[in-house]
Amino acid sequence: MNGHARIVIVGGGIMGVGLLYHLAEEGCTDVVLIEKGELTSGSTWHAAGQCPNFVGNYNLAKIHQYSISLYKKLEDLTGQSVSWHTSGSVRFALTERDLDWFNYVKGIADNVGFHLEIIGVDKIRQLNPFISTDGVLAGAWTRDDGHADPAGLTNAMARGARNMGARIVRHNRVTGINLLPSGEWEVVTEKGVIRAEAVVNAAGCYARQVAQMVGADLPICNIQHHYLVSGPIQEFIDREEEIPVMRDPYASAYLRQEQKSGLIGIYEHANLAEAWPPRGLPDWESDSELFDDDLDRLMPWLERALERMPIIEDAGIKRIVNGAIAHPPDGPPLLGPVAGLKNFWLCCGSSFGIAQGAGCGKYLAQWMLHGDSEINMTGFDPRRFGNFADESYMKDKGRQDYSMTYFTPLPGEELPAAHPRRTSPLYEKLKARGCVYTETFGWERPKWFSPDGREEEYGYRRNNAFDVVRDECLAVRERAGILDLSGFAKYDVTGPDARSFLDRICANRMPNVGGIVLAHVLSEAGRIGGEMTVTHLADDHFYALSAAGAELRDLDHLVQGRRAGERVQVANVTDERGVLVLAGPAARDILARITDAPLDSSAFRWLSGREISIAGRPVRALRVNYVGELGWELHPPMKYLEELYDALQEAGTAFGLADFGLYAVNSLRLEKGYRGWGAELTNEVTMIDADMARFLRLDKGDFVGRQATLEQRDRNFQLVYFEVDASDSDVRGGEPLYHGDECVGVTTSGGYGHYVQKSLGFGYVIPQLAQPGTQLSIDLLGERCEARVLKEPAYDPANERLKI
Repeated sequence: MNGHARIVIVGGGIMGVGLLYHLAEEGCTDVVLIEKGELTSGSTWHAAGQCPNFVGNYNLAKIHQYSISLYKKLEDLTGQSVSWHTSGSVRFALTERDLDWFNYVKGIADNVGFHLEIIGVDKIRQLNPFISTDGVLAGAWTRDDGHADPAGLTNAMARGARNMGARIVRHNRVTGINLLPSGEWEVVTEKGVIRAEAVVNAAGCYARQVAQMVGADLPICNIQHHYLVSGPIQEFIDREEEIPVMRDPYASAYLRQEQKSGLIGIYEHANLAEAWPPRGLPDWESDSELFDDDLDRLMPWLERALERMPIIEDAGIKRIVNGAIAHPPDGPPLLGPVAGLKNFWLCCGSSFGIAQGAGCGKYLAQWMLHGDSEINMTGFDPRRFGNFADESYMKDKGRQDYSMTYFTPLPGEELPAAHPRRTSPLYEKLKARGCVYTETFGWERPKWFSPDGREEEYGYRRNNAFDVVRDECLAVRERAGILDLSGFAKYDVTGPDARSFLDRICANRMPNVGGIVLAHVLSEAGRIGGEMTVTHLADDHFYALSAAGAELRDLDHLVQGRRAGERVQVANVTDERGVLVLAGPAARDILARITDAPLDSSAFRWLSGREISIAGRPVRALRVNYVGELGWELHPPMKYLEELYDALQEAGTAFGLADFGLYAVNSLRLEKGYRGWGAELTNEVTMIDADMARFLRLDKGDFVGRQATLEQRDRNFQLVYFEVDASDSDVRGGEPLYHGDECVGVTTSGGYGHYVQKSLGFGYVIPQLAQPGTQLSIDLLGERCEARVLKEPAYDPANERLKI
């Protein structure tokens, strides 16, 4: 088998084969898929084959919708039987919060293009006359859902890939993967060695072992999952029409018709069993392996499932399947590069691999071949996890993700597993002051401060934290606020070629010494790949900051963007420096009490930075912030963070200095019309689409993405900033935007601007509707709300407050 290929895929389950098919469909046929056993022999073969459209994540919904649309026609395309059943599905709402979520997902459905109808209990019983609706308020009916034979789907895509020229080698285990000096990968197998420009780990339950071959590891937990098949059911024998798949939070189970029998799949909440304990890793000899059943563990939920459909109990249990499912810590699959490794990709970590296999393959193939995907891949990028995602983290989070399969996800809710992981020295002090934390890339970061011990009542509507967040916002606008944002990703970029290097990989021009710019990393196609604030501290020294969740992604941009011979060093100093944001009209007066450095605008202008002494400690002080007020970001060595915070609190007492959190930041940045990385700024759009052309410096010479930006002729969509006539809920992102009755775009983020007292948001619409004053409407939790495109930020459009 010795030879060369452009791409080698390791693993022949539905994820690997789905990628192979779509690489070939994109015209890349110099691809070899290597499978140690038979295709599907890991987890794919024993899966129940469920393919639901009901997904509360906008981009993941696109993955599911594409998979289902392909599976319906795959047999005609390839000649391979897939046993597709368009049964539809109904998910039960048991609470009002469930109903709010259903209405939110209904908006995603209207935008993505799949049918979702919220139906009452009479309609549920019409679709399934054998179901008990006790405790059910309504159902989310996704009419075009279905299920199929997992092996049939996989083999059909394999046949299609072969027909297009791709290769598959079975019964050939990969035993090693080595990075060669040329940058190519050497894939060592039992049948020989093959060189490849890129390698994809699609090894499913074996993905961690394959990652370890290249010195990495993955946050994947392999968990046992049962489904049970009954004997024949007379009611199904007598009925021509198949019942929909029923999904029930009460039983934490799915129930469906399997030919003329019943099928129940349980997601138990307690006593979960890891596959292959205690290591959680299968032996290489493990092939088509199932585990002994454990009905005692399932019984509390199985009893509830049988309450829902007693006709299944009457038929008796004839077959039990207990196999492994690979669960990531947070739900979405791992699609994208491994941090620090060039051209080593992941296509694994999917707990709903059958429903996601084709869609994951399609959009990952686009990313690999073209540098971008047509959907936002940020939420799937494996670099959303770092070293904090260790063995205990992945097990705790993976188990939690499994047990929460049929829970309604609530905005702002912090699930308990694996906290805390990364904390600043202020963690306990702020907690004692009422800080409620949220986790980003392992960092515990202030979300809001509870003044009276109240706990947030999570939901899709404004809740009991609303007035408290308002007070935090008013403090920043009228007095001053302080926020620990030590989770910012931070890099020192140094060396004689640092300026020319950053000018080449960023769209903006680097500033002179002492200056600050907002700079964006673009792909060759001009799509937005990253956003950084860059401060020029000294001749050969730049200080770059980016979002906490982008730490490894932007580190790759910096490190892998260097050319041979460039005299540039990149150091990740995230853990070495803390960050305090001090902002508000009293910020200068507070800071002046603990530093001798001149702070007036002539001496320390907006968008400038330098190292000064504050409270006797060296601090990188940057006159910039994300809330639109006079203020500074203060970056001391982490060991001095608590000293600096205490000094600022003492100095700020007379000025009414208040702690604030990220809920307030979102409100304040929306008032200023600041875009958000991963929401408004993504790999789907260009700087022109995002109305960010003012940060392009096309006259500075060549930079990555410049030519594509110059050649951009048309916009398929354009970012708009709008206000909404909302009642008790606000835009979250993913809701459809309408002009009349026509869906013309999608929201990206939003919230309530407490100071301007307006509900605000961002979204992308067709360009002819992007003019200020255009009337739009938005569905917010089932209510059609009027919206208007704004010409300028709702607060301080001239930036006067920043410059005082």
